[in-house]
Amino acid sequence: MIKSIPLTKLVQSPRNVRRHGDPAADAELKASIAAHGLLQNLIVRPAPRGKFEVEAGERRRCALLALAEEKILPKGYEVTCLVLEDDAGAAVETSLAENFHRLAMNPADEAQAFAELIDAGASIEDVARRFGLTVRFVEGRLRLATLAPIVFEALAAGDITLDIAKAFGATSDQEIQARVYEQATSGYYAPSADSIRRMVLSGTVRGSDARARLVGREAYIAAGGRIERELFDDDDSESWVDVALLESLASEEMEKRATALAAEQGLAWVKPTLDPYASHDLVEGLVRLPAEPAPLTEAELARLDELDASYDEHAAILEDEGSAEEAIAAAEATIDAIERECDDIRAKPPELDPELKAGAGMILTLSRDGTPILQPVFYGERDSESVDDDGGVEVVSSEGSAGKRRAALSKRLVDELAMQRRDVLALHVASDPGLALDIMVFTLADADTHDWRSRAATTLRGSVPSGPIAGFEAKDAPASASLAELRSGLDECWRSGEDVSSRFAMFRALSDESRAAWLGFVVARTFEASLNMAGERQIVLQDHLGSAIGIDMAQWWRPTAANYFDRVSKQVILDALSDVGGLELSSRFASVKKGDLAMSAERVFSGTYITEAEIRDRALAWVPDVMRFAGHPLADAEDDPEDTAVDSDTEESDARGSKTDEDNQPPSELAA
Repeated sequence: MIKSIPLTKLVQSPRNVRRHGDPAADAELKASIAAHGLLQNLIVRPAPRGKFEVEAGERRRCALLALAEEKILPKGYEVTCLVLEDDAGAAVETSLAENFHRLAMNPADEAQAFAELIDAGASIEDVARRFGLTVRFVEGRLRLATLAPIVFEALAAGDITLDIAKAFGATSDQEIQARVYEQATSGYYAPSADSIRRMVLSGTVRGSDARARLVGREAYIAAGGRIERELFDDDDSESWVDVALLESLASEEMEKRATALAAEQGLAWVKPTLDPYASHDLVEGLVRLPAEPAPLTEAELARLDELDASYDEHAAILEDEGSAEEAIAAAEATIDAIERECDDIRAKPPELDPELKAGAGMILTLSRDGTPILQPVFYGERDSESVDDDGGVEVVSSEGSAGKRRAALSKRLVDELAMQRRDVLALHVASDPGLALDIMVFTLADADTHDWRSRAATTLRGSVPSGPIAGFEAKDAPASASLAELRSGLDECWRSGEDVSSRFAMFRALSDESRAAWLGFVVARTFEASLNMAGERQIVLQDHLGSAIGIDMAQWWRPTAANYFDRVSKQVILDALSDVGGLELSSRFASVKKGDLAMSAERVFSGTYITEAEIRDRALAWVPDVMRFAGHPLADAEDDPEDTAVDSDTEESDARGSKTDEDNQPPSELAA
């Protein structure tokens, strides 16, 4: 029976099968209901005292309650409900069916729907606000709507992934998109997003391309490849038309070289790539293994002594003002040769412990001239099975242990929390290019005076950290999702340059906004994972940055049963409840079993538990101490108490005419 029931008479059902929520999705649902009303009825069951338990639609009920608290809806708002018979078993089955058979929208459908709304006169900001999405997300979907019809249809049919569809969007030329799609699906090989991006940005390949030099002209033609050659073209300038075929042949050749090198070097594996570098995706889930250059032999040491003596003799000729020009020129040439030979002797490849080598691997890259190069770094697979077997980590706030409770957190949980907090900081830095530039310049300038006893705040030397846990990515966390959207919105047209000089010139031709976006991103992606705790997870500069920015972690990360409460002891949960509601609140749950307590705590700290307004506000602002960014004075601030680190930052930003603290908060669409 369909019936309209006042919102105040609807309560949560203990039989609802959904146990874990998604803050970002809940915010989208709330915005959608505010803009369009409740589009789907709730399924309820009669309960004592005239109440009705919500068997299916609890997320909608919570969104309605939140809107009522914000006075967007009246408290007595009438909710359309389907009332079930009083059968608990049927209620559980109904809840499971309602949640289990949901299907997320295809990205192509989303893109088409958003495009229709824009065509009808809505702005991108309006669409984002009405559906609780970020502007970047809507813009990304709208870019999909402009793909070549054949590519868009492939996305809609599920023939290509969203990442590959985005790679086609690296160029706005639909003819190129369609041509590359035909080539990539002709049966040569399964394309990756990187290979698609290379193909759409190049169209054709010159004979001087690294892939062409690797494969060779004869092998390419024998496989059916076509070459277009103008009157004055030579082997380097001629155009190789079948890029997908070339990619396939080059990949096969690199696979053969990698297999041979693995056997030759006694390695477990060698991963090949057609890029001239080892990308982050390629080494994700791997850890660097310690390796040192082989020691010099006695003969090599003796030769270095000879070269040093010869160097001194020829340097004396250069220092002698009376030396003839011919002698000076000869001495300079000899010194150059000596330096090259010394470098060759000292540049010995790294050696790995034989016990580690059997399980180790290396990366085979393709240089610009088409030569496969084995990168001199050994990698091993991370042991994800043992990360939680260390008995946990005793956490004490890095601000000091006086008066602080100690909590034993598992090593796995510490690493996960550190990575999520890292993403929050990275998002804010990525949204403030001015700050990102300051961080980059400072880190590079400070590298020669870095204190080896403390961890570096970033990997600005070039590498991108994969995080302490292989494969873990909090994709449902607001900051992580916003970072991914920010990355997909970067302008990559400059990658089509044929060499480093042309790529640099094309990059400089980008707008100030596009280049600033790249600056913020490349700096932000280098952040190491850290927490506000004493020990190896502490990074003082990151805490200082987060504090100076004024990041409110409660707005970006909420503790749930899945990401926190199920992972800590019952006493830690009760202590958290005491923090927001005192002993009166924690005593209500003292006798509750651990599993139920975790779910109840999730409700309390998400603001859906019915309690006093003051306690609810404190719960919504609460995060574990380890997740907060604690302010730490920098070293020079202690030397001059009248010129603190924060004051110095303020004076410098004022001198540059920067925005106020309020203006420096991340864009509102990121916080949505």
